[in-house]
Amino acid sequence: MSDYHDYPTGLLPGSPVIVYLHSPREKLWGLLRGLDAAGVFLRGIDLNTFDDWVQMIIRGERNIGLTQVFFPMWRVERIALDETIDDIPSMSDQFFNRVGLTVEEYLGTTLH
Repeated sequence: MSDYHDYPTGLLPGSPVIVYLHSPREKLWGLLRGLDAAGVFLRGIDLNTFDDWVQMIIRGERNIGLTQVFFPMWRVERIALDETIDDIPSMSDQFFNRVGLTVEEYLGTTLH
């Protein structure tokens, strides 16, 4: 369960997700904006830069921010909900625990 709120089940707009891509191989974390047969629309960041992004926010520095991108379905390998599993916090929970705001609060968006 999430430390700050529960997300509805399913891949719904506003849900935090990890998108796995191929050709080239990439992993992105962010908020799902749309999903259909054509592809996935995400407001996110490369998973490898997540910690740097959070540190910039904590220090009050200008940061790289999340970008809104579309990936065609032929590039999408899988999409996973960003969920806390046992004692391993989700990326969203890590953000909340370190920054003190939900991702939605920080971005000024709502869950849906």
